[in-house]
Amino acid sequence: MEHEHTENIQRLKTIEGHIRGIQRMLENDQYCIDVIRQIQAVQSALNKISARILDGHLNTCLLNAIQGDDPEERQRVLNEITEVFQTANKV
Repeated sequence: MEHEHTENIQRLKTIEGHIRGIQRMLENDQYCIDVIRQIQAVQSALNKISARILDGHLNTCLLNAIQGDDPEERQRVLNEITEVFQTANKV
């Protein structure tokens, strides 16, 4: 788990560098399609991190809630996952 956390942080730092690059592209008035392609690459990278974090959540927090004895906690965790997907589909 710690290894995945460290890896996700490193990926976010890389994305941060890409975003700075996009800012420079805009400042230098670079070709719009090239800027859009870079933005799409950043969005894809963020989606990958999101999927990795969700996978970790499903395999830890969700499993603990499902296997636990607290029906309210189980429902709370399931509601959170539903909300995440609803929010993702609004974008």
